[in-house]
Amino acid sequence: MKRLLPCHRFAAPAVGVALWLSSPASEAASPAGLGITPGPGTNFVSVRITDPGNYVWLLQSSTNLTNWAEVAALKLHNGSFQQGILPAATPNVMFRAVYDPTRQTIPSTVSNALLLPPTPFNYASPALPPGFSQQPILGQDTMPGATNDTTDAGATLGRVLFYDKRLSTNQTVACASCHVQANGFSDPRRFSVGFNGGLTGRNSMGLSNARWYQRQKFFWDERAATLEDQTLRPIQDALEMGMTLAALTNRLTAEPFYTNLFTQTFGTPEVTSERISKALAQFVRSIVSVQSKYDAALAAGNNFANLTTQENLGRQIFFGQGTFSHVTCARCHGTDNFVPGAAINNNGLENPYVDKGVGALTGQPQDEGFFKVPSLRNLELTAPYMHDGRFTTLEQVVVFYDSGVVAHPNLSLPLQGTGGAAGTPLRLGLTPQQKAALVAFLKTLTDPNLATDPKLSDPFNYGN
Repeated sequence: MKRLLPCHRFAAPAVGVALWLSSPASEAASPAGLGITPGPGTNFVSVRITDPGNYVWLLQSSTNLTNWAEVAALKLHNGSFQQGILPAATPNVMFRAVYDPTRQTIPSTVSNALLLPPTPFNYASPALPPGFSQQPILGQDTMPGATNDTTDAGATLGRVLFYDKRLSTNQTVACASCHVQANGFSDPRRFSVGFNGGLTGRNSMGLSNARWYQRQKFFWDERAATLEDQTLRPIQDALEMGMTLAALTNRLTAEPFYTNLFTQTFGTPEVTSERISKALAQFVRSIVSVQSKYDAALAAGNNFANLTTQENLGRQIFFGQGTFSHVTCARCHGTDNFVPGAAINNNGLENPYVDKGVGALTGQPQDEGFFKVPSLRNLELTAPYMHDGRFTTLEQVVVFYDSGVVAHPNLSLPLQGTGGAAGTPLRLGLTPQQKAALVAFLKTLTDPNLATDPKLSDPFNYGN
């Protein structure tokens, strides 16, 4: 079947471009596409092919739409590929991409599908502040020990899986689609979009320092007992990725680069759901953020002298120091990981709760409104906020905790005022300047390296 896509023309004189895409019948549900733009650097144009099926496409050019010359055979590895074309001596060049079933002979291997360094990145032994090897942070570590210690090979495999759209049934959604590196591995949309266009019921929380959480559980409602358990659930969710584990293992087994990566990690090439979960968990535990301005100030040991006056005021407010002893932020966001201790919390967002959190799982009124509290690290990057993404800015979050907490019988003790009935919310009474200072301090928890760290980035080869 052949389809002629709309003609594209450049503003540059005497450069006409027609795009013709001949696709296989199997692409009907998720059709391939062909686009063209002025190329970077010395490239004449850049031709971009999108194709969830990851087929081989024959890129051809012509000046008369009659005689076509093959420019390149392009194998897609993860949904798209871009090919730069050098300047041509003849103007008015047209391009088309043709699917030929007899030319589907280029496999996706480690060398052509992935852009991995010759020496693996260091995932197994990250440089951590001294406090991370001591209590209470040591007790927050979800690393299961010998059953799934993070290794360089395992986290590399997990990184590839995390970005691979093959994990969704129509190969259009990856873990990274809802946990975006530039956004602190969260989703800038209030609700994430599943493989078939449906919206999730909750905001995708950031993954910075997800390794550390004393209660050990995952998801907003803590329904997964371990990270290894959590990693497989979105893949099987009917709205999010829509796969069965049997279909997933069969699909990945067919890819030569996975044969190589599984062998490097586990010693044999077998692809199993247990191995997939372990590798994904290793990568997620490798999303470690310890290079923020706050970390630098802590390491300097100079009483946070490198923070601004405003940031230090916010720090004092956050930790309830001096005249701010009534402020309880650190009671739910404790230690230098800014995570809770043994308690799960109800933060008084509403009464009654539309989304009942843990209460939706247990059906018990006393569990209504309890949700996991993720780390505040890289909070500046992870808007919108709360399990339902209702707040778009940190300023709105601070205003809520200052004066907007709603009375609820399950309201966590740190958010309750004194002298009133149980569940009566605390009012902080912060001035506008103090609220701004608290926001400024929260921004010192942003790690400037996390959003671009190559060892956490998409490893697939998308061309040039």
